[in-house]
Amino acid sequence: MGTHQSPLAGQPAPASVLIDVDKLLAAYFSERPDPSVAAQRVAFGTSGHRGSSFDVSFNEWHVLAITQAICDHRRARGIAGPLFLGIDTHALSQPACDSALEVLAANGVDVMLAPGGEFTPTPAVSHAILAHNRSGNTNTAQADGVVVTPSHNPPRDGGFKYNPPHGGPAGSDITQAIGAAANRYLEQGLQGVRRIPLAQALRASTTHHHDFLRHYVDDLDKVIDMEWIRASGLRLGVDPLGGAGVHYWPAIAERWQIDLSVLSTVVDPQFGFMTLDWDGQIRMDPSSRFAMERLIAAKDRFDIAFACDTDHDRHGIVTPGAGLLASNHYLSVVVDYLFCHRPQWSAHAAVGKTVVTTELIERVAARLQRQVFDVPVGFKWFSQGLLDGSLGFAGEESAGAAFLRRDATAWTTDKDGITAALLAAEMTAVTGSDPGHLYRALTADLGEPFADRVEAPANAQQKQALAALSADQITATSLAGEAITAVCTQAPGNGAAIGGIKVSALSGWYAARPSGTEDIYKIYGESFRGTEHLAQILAEAQKTVDAALQAASS
Repeated sequence: MGTHQSPLAGQPAPASVLIDVDKLLAAYFSERPDPSVAAQRVAFGTSGHRGSSFDVSFNEWHVLAITQAICDHRRARGIAGPLFLGIDTHALSQPACDSALEVLAANGVDVMLAPGGEFTPTPAVSHAILAHNRSGNTNTAQADGVVVTPSHNPPRDGGFKYNPPHGGPAGSDITQAIGAAANRYLEQGLQGVRRIPLAQALRASTTHHHDFLRHYVDDLDKVIDMEWIRASGLRLGVDPLGGAGVHYWPAIAERWQIDLSVLSTVVDPQFGFMTLDWDGQIRMDPSSRFAMERLIAAKDRFDIAFACDTDHDRHGIVTPGAGLLASNHYLSVVVDYLFCHRPQWSAHAAVGKTVVTTELIERVAARLQRQVFDVPVGFKWFSQGLLDGSLGFAGEESAGAAFLRRDATAWTTDKDGITAALLAAEMTAVTGSDPGHLYRALTADLGEPFADRVEAPANAQQKQALAALSADQITATSLAGEAITAVCTQAPGNGAAIGGIKVSALSGWYAARPSGTEDIYKIYGESFRGTEHLAQILAEAQKTVDAALQAASS
């Protein structure tokens, strides 16, 4: 089984794979979802509702229904402050934003929109929510937000994500309630959804402009030592991958007077400038060497370079020596650097990670004498800890991270690709070594992990079975020649179900879980003994999981 790489991986996108934007937009308005078809219902995954108008899984009716459900939720919870509304550069994001605004205005919600149709990165929305809610005035009504984005998904997709007043992704208690309410609206043909025409919504007294870009960019030195970067004279490069931060980077370079070249400011809803990902799809994933071909090719022009995905909540770091750093490698270096270079942080601030993120972070944290908060996949588990300062850093292997301001208060409670990228510049300026060199030094002391991930097809029934696996269904007692030390279906940090299983031995582990967005399951594996040991772990993992799935479906 395993992952079948396309012969086109890393090649420039041929015309044949580009979407027909006009058809995609026409389908957004013309198609009606049938709520009796599971795939056409509203379903919040790890991060919002995603789908495509081509599959009738993301279109006007979905957005109208979800937005009314959010308005109902706000009323029930007494959330009366403004709603910060941001969009990325996917083709479906602008029409979905318009649909949402028609409902928000009709419900009398104060909406904060970027002026002039500017795109808004996810972290800029989180930053704005926190800034409003922190303003110190006790009778300030709480703000929340919506980001219209399917993250790094292919160009045909749309997405819609709700961030409650803590500023991060909504927890499953909230998303399940909003999803159920939205599906009821679909079932009753949108009866009860309040809506006014777009032109009227744009003129409504409740629709306001908020300069997300300026507020975010001006505040950056609160979280990153911009002065060190400026003084170092480092040559920096960035590829926004045609995403929502495309105008933020030139503004950052100008405001902070740093030597930062933006490789391209092209915004193209077909994303025709991309090189294809491992499976031949266009995917703006900055942790994929195939998708990052353009920046990797330019690596020798810069001391350090970076990229972000479409909504700029994920990062990719490229150095002249190492090329694209594996996300797990960079996050380990980030933890080691931050907790040594943030003197104002509490001695009790912990390190947040997900159960499928490298265990090198555990080793780094132990050396720093910091607690690890180990949770299921999904950034929502970290938002509260970042908000109250009990977590100094939170990160996940899919290249998403956030960390506190230098004064130990919350910066964002959602992932922030921009600050994760700029931190690579700060650490290079401060230590004189880029993150690639710092990683080598780290592994010389703590051991080098080898990690991989395989994906295999799984239907809805198999995905359910995998999510519901119990520890006693794993009958193996050893893993790649070592005794199994733990089999867990719940995260050690908070006891929440990991939606799959993790099996650990002394020098390696694997975890298997269904994808929240695709008909596949993923097996993550890691070894501190080398690539052969890793291959053995993954092969045994796949056998174990397939046997458990077969038993479940027979």
